Amino acid sequence: MCGIMGYVGPQQAGPILVDGLRRLEYRGYDSAGIAVASDAIEVRKARGKIVNLETMLDGDPIGGTVGIGHTRWATHGAPTDANAHPHTDPSGEFVVVHNGIIENFQTLKDGLSAAGAEFASDTDSEVLAHLVAREYDGDLVEAVRRTVALSDGAYAMVVMSTRDPRTIVAVRKISPLVVGLGDGETFLASDIPAVLHHTRDFLIIEDDEVVVVTEDGAVVETIAGESVDRPVTHITWDAEQAEKGGYEHFMLKEIHEQPAVITETLAGRLDEAGHVWLEDVGFDDAYAASIGRVWITACGTAYHAGLIGQEIFRRVLRLPANVEYAHELRYADPIIGPNELTIAISQSGETADTLAAARLATEHGSRMLAITNVVGSTLSRYADDILYTRAGPEISVASTKAYMAMLIAQYLLALRIGAARGTVDDELASRVSHGLHQLPGAIEEVLRREGEAEKAAMLVRDAEDMYFIGRGLDYAVAMEGSLKLKEISYLHSEAMPAGELKHGTLALITEGVPVVVILTQRAVYDKTISAVQEVKARGGMVIAVAYDSDTEVEKHADHVIRIPDMEDLLAPVAAVVPLQLLAYHVARLRGHDIDQPRNLAKSVTVE
Repeated sequence: MCGIMGYVGPQQAGPILVDGLRRLEYRGYDSAGIAVASDAIEVRKARGKIVNLETMLDGDPIGGTVGIGHTRWATHGAPTDANAHPHTDPSGEFVVVHNGIIENFQTLKDGLSAAGAEFASDTDSEVLAHLVAREYDGDLVEAVRRTVALSDGAYAMVVMSTRDPRTIVAVRKISPLVVGLGDGETFLASDIPAVLHHTRDFLIIEDDEVVVVTEDGAVVETIAGESVDRPVTHITWDAEQAEKGGYEHFMLKEIHEQPAVITETLAGRLDEAGHVWLEDVGFDDAYAASIGRVWITACGTAYHAGLIGQEIFRRVLRLPANVEYAHELRYADPIIGPNELTIAISQSGETADTLAAARLATEHGSRMLAITNVVGSTLSRYADDILYTRAGPEISVASTKAYMAMLIAQYLLALRIGAARGTVDDELASRVSHGLHQLPGAIEEVLRREGEAEKAAMLVRDAEDMYFIGRGLDYAVAMEGSLKLKEISYLHSEAMPAGELKHGTLALITEGVPVVVILTQRAVYDKTISAVQEVKARGGMVIAVAYDSDTEVEKHADHVIRIPDMEDLLAPVAAVVPLQLLAYHVARLRGHDIDQPRNLAKSVTVE
């Protein structure tokens, strides 16, 4: 997730671009840059937050009334000055900013290099500048169209050239893009908040559309060249609402971003046959086949993601796997050996306990693989292998979309290792791959049913205690659902395996006490229902998360939240979403600060 800006008009472009990027900094803050065109294109870019770019421009300003800008969240290439956008072709006549993933960039780069091209960065984005320059024959729009035809992936791209210095050409392929319409000036941005103080009139660009931006406005066409008559959208939100995409809170916005996050995390890594390519995972098949045990270490929400991973590795790989809290592992004198793989999971890559556990595993001779969202983080620098989750910045303290990306990363890793070990055959790989690619649509359907989670929240808003139960993978989901509720609603909550309920906790189930049960694991469905019956026999109130096809659950539950049918192995990805929404709506009804809950921080960098 990166932020894109563009401007054509009578004003100096530089200050407008920088101001817009500052308002887009929530989309990425690894680096930032602008390019302004006149007789030549001048570029200024700097690693770090926008303030670093501003300082550079104070000392070395650039003039001109047409320009593009970018604030980066790194996916390919570390956050360095060289990898910052904008990127130019070697002639400096074409400049590009880009948000998203070019799945086949290495193939494209190899072909360009073979033809003599030299590259100044490690990014996939720079390839686009080279391609546009190569494909240009006097028509910038056509050059962009031909470049898009060659480039696989989910992205948005904006192009500017000295050959047509009063025009900006942009294209959307999944990643968001809007055009702001002013009086004699036109703006381009990833999100509305970037330019809302300039105009409230916008064109919302859709997938597979090209937009040509001049000071007179914008012309929208399909990539195939068909004209698009796009109505103007007038925005009535205030600036704060706009930053949240019209949602009341960042947490709700981030919950609704999860289908896109899954798409982004899978992009270029998994085909329909189940073949996996993990660009920063360097071990070969021989090493994968030799792994004797997997250790997973993490804290908080990342630990709960690791619980899912543990089950996946055991079931799919038939490989011993243990998940341990990082703060416990580091003091447990663990028996970790050289033939074992340690997976450290951290959204920020800066969690102090997880870093310490990762160091310990390395000292014991284990290979260390990091699953993290932040390129260049401390954890990524410790690691032998890295699997970046591509969730983009997460503003709300309570993690949702970052957790989702951690789950997807572990499915990918399991498929990669399983193919090498012979525990994942072609049929299973294809089935899981198909299921993973269907997940964004399934979660979109869950989100359309948000009202069911809101009804459940109304039932429990005044509760003092709640319990979450499930078996196997459902128990792992229950753990995360319970944590979300605690984090933002301040309601006491506890999660446990459904079979454990009768070993003590049943004494706490009295009239009206809410119990949330997750019912997606068909092999243990009847056993889980037995626990539900124990709750009902004592007057407890049952809220169930179950498949659409489940015809039995209504007999036992007071309220049911449905999810689409899918492979049980993949169900945790969808089943957690109603629990995120439940926590959100309980906290909203109780009047709490959802995005910044008391006593908590986004990244725990102390022990």
